[in-house]
Amino acid sequence: MATLIKRFTGAHRVVVKIGSALLVDDATGKLRRDWLTALSEDISRMRARGQEVLIVSSGSIAMGRHVLKMRSGPLKLEESQAAAAAGQIQLAHAYQEILALQDIQVAQILLTPGDTEERRRYLNARSTITTLLSLGAVPVVNENDTVATSEIRYGDNDRLAARVAQMISADCLILLSDVDGLYDADPKSKASASIIPQVTELNADIMAMAGKSKTEVGSGGMETKLKAAQIAMAAGCNMFITSGTVMHPLRALEDGANATCFVARETPRKARKKWIAASLSSRGRLIVDKGAEKALKSGKSLLPAGVIKVDGPFERGDLVTVANIDGQELGRGLVAYSSEDAICIIGHKSGEIAEILGYSGRDEMIHRDELALN
Repeated sequence: MATLIKRFTGAHRVVVKIGSALLVDDATGKLRRDWLTALSEDISRMRARGQEVLIVSSGSIAMGRHVLKMRSGPLKLEESQAAAAAGQIQLAHAYQEILALQDIQVAQILLTPGDTEERRRYLNARSTITTLLSLGAVPVVNENDTVATSEIRYGDNDRLAARVAQMISADCLILLSDVDGLYDADPKSKASASIIPQVTELNADIMAMAGKSKTEVGSGGMETKLKAAQIAMAAGCNMFITSGTVMHPLRALEDGANATCFVARETPRKARKKWIAASLSSRGRLIVDKGAEKALKSGKSLLPAGVIKVDGPFERGDLVTVANIDGQELGRGLVAYSSEDAICIIGHKSGEIAEILGYSGRDEMIHRDELALN
């Protein structure tokens, strides 16, 4: 188990997903402040050893319905949206207040499915989150329930957490839950059920182990957690399911508490490059000079100064091929500028971009992490 736990303690960037039932008392609708305070101490401990942490939090609807004194039972879509609007303020303030006790700055980010599926919005969200992490803040992400509809919502924050982990190339995703892992049978009905400490492949037998149970205030279940694992593992991100019902749940995981680790076969960087190389259609082409070709082969990013021709049209974030002056394809990458802007800055130094375009963009035409060479 120690080797598995190192996938958590040794991760550079960690996403922690918190379910509604952990944050909000079902009977009173009030925040479990003592639990969140203990969790904030765990997060402070992680940051002290150099780990970046992002939280994906449920709870806005559960808190909001209490604040607005709404009826118990299922809510209509518009009622859920109203509850989320009221609860989100309460939730954001709670995170700000409690994490401040550990001298941690938080930043709220609300996402919809389109933010992870539409390329430009995806890039903007990714850039915002990575900038916040680089500045030492802890982003707190939730689905934007006030505008999402029943047809397009994620429907649970397990998969939202996995999409966010994929978006920011996280090394580890931890789903804090009311269960402490994946079992080979339902432990509530079969006393001999055994926890599965490690999953390396999500085959049909593993997927069949998912139950349909849901908590009173949550919308997830083991089925959604396994779907989240599919997303995370494909992105090179290890995922843990462990109990969040104890105080200091992250410290408990570190100390060897029950958990299931879904082991990714590749690192996030390798998985992303593999995806770039195989999963998208090219929208354009950049021709580079011999100096840039040599730099790319040594692991460097592609700078505007090394580009001699642009074939488009394409938009920022699109995949383009990179070729040398003989027309030989060198690789493929996600370009940081539209073809219109790229034409203006090719052959120029990165320090001249702001003056030429009127805004300060990235120094690289294609960053090395966004480039897959042949």
